[in-house]
Amino acid sequence: MGEKTIAEDVRDLALLAKEASVALGQTTEQERNGALQAMADALRAHTPEIVAANAEDVAAAREKGTKESLIDRLALDEDRIEAMAAALEDLMALPDPLGRVTMESTLYNGIELQRVSVPLGVVAMVYEARPNVTADAAGICIKSGNAVVLRGGSLAARSNEVVSGVLAEAAAAAGMPEHAVCAITTIDRSATDALMGLRGIVDVLIPRGGAGLIQHCVECAKVPVIETGTGNCHVYVHESADAAMAHDIVMNAKCRRFGVCNAAESLLVDAAAAPRVLPGLLAALAERGVLVHGDAQALELARAAGVDESLLAEADEDDWATEYLAPEIAVKCVGGPAEAIAHVNRYGTKHSEAIVADPEDAAGARAIEDFLAQVDAAAVYANASTAFTDGGQFGLGAEIGISTQKLHARGPFALEALTSYKYVLRGCGQTRA
Repeated sequence: MGEKTIAEDVRDLALLAKEASVALGQTTEQERNGALQAMADALRAHTPEIVAANAEDVAAAREKGTKESLIDRLALDEDRIEAMAAALEDLMALPDPLGRVTMESTLYNGIELQRVSVPLGVVAMVYEARPNVTADAAGICIKSGNAVVLRGGSLAARSNEVVSGVLAEAAAAAGMPEHAVCAITTIDRSATDALMGLRGIVDVLIPRGGAGLIQHCVECAKVPVIETGTGNCHVYVHESADAAMAHDIVMNAKCRRFGVCNAAESLLVDAAAAPRVLPGLLAALAERGVLVHGDAQALELARAAGVDESLLAEADEDDWATEYLAPEIAVKCVGGPAEAIAHVNRYGTKHSEAIVADPEDAAGARAIEDFLAQVDAAAVYANASTAFTDGGQFGLGAEIGISTQKLHARGPFALEALTSYKYVLRGCGQTRA
């Protein structure tokens, strides 16, 4: 017999995860919380080893010319590893998602019926350039009784291998089934396609990364896929908006972190409000080094505000649909709420969208309600930053990502979304005619 192929190795690993998932689904909340604590402690104990591996990944990424916004996603230090450990501990405080009775009745024939939450089984996680996702995904899956097969991107290969190994060892030592946490460590891309083809073994595939990765998974997977992550998010500033509030919300939504999926990538401003709102805002964005892809009115106001030409570009059709994940933003002046809503629904990715308007103003209040009702997105905001779209911020705990689809789960993809349910029926000899 020759050496196994990559596809055979992936299948064997997934089968081990499948076997582990059966036992994992029968563990108690106390046992799973104990494993989470052990995993958090292990991350802290192995911080120097993780930081060293990550430094190699970061150095290699810079040599390849990787954008700094992506380097920011990739980089780990002591504080970020502590945050990863703390997120695992936060999961411990959340209610057990398993065994919840969500429906209960007595049928006409006397059979007692319950609908009870259960794990999905084997979760395959495919993601890019964010080693913290390794810990988040492993922790959420352990808490929800699911085995997980982790497939991180090549950019973070060294980091992911060390982090996943630390977590897997800690979980097993704490009494979880061996292979409850598995990782595919080869950088060969064929391993991802092999994982996506394991229908009947993998119960759900969750891709987290850029549009290209997600589209590839959706088009090629033979297992169910839950889409996450792509975020062409908008902030729309209505004519009634307070200029200072609009300034603060846009700057936070765009500049808090450039490389995250809840960052604002497009700014829409009512043409009537643009002379009042845009000059100071565009100047502030320029101070942060943000390149503005603007329409004619936006560029004119930017130039009048003294924004350097090197930070200005004429927007084209592609800009309205672009998730930059970088210090760039598309800016368009619109004729009012109807045009803004139509633009968002055409170019947005159904992630997070925000309106800034005065709720005490009659037109502003109408615009808010129309925007919240008519915009098709997982999260819609009135007078708040899109940066809040996050499982922790929503009180859901750590998340695997933000689901931008409508079936099964939408928005922050946290514990409850990693469960399904089954009907449990108890009779006393009933038979059906």
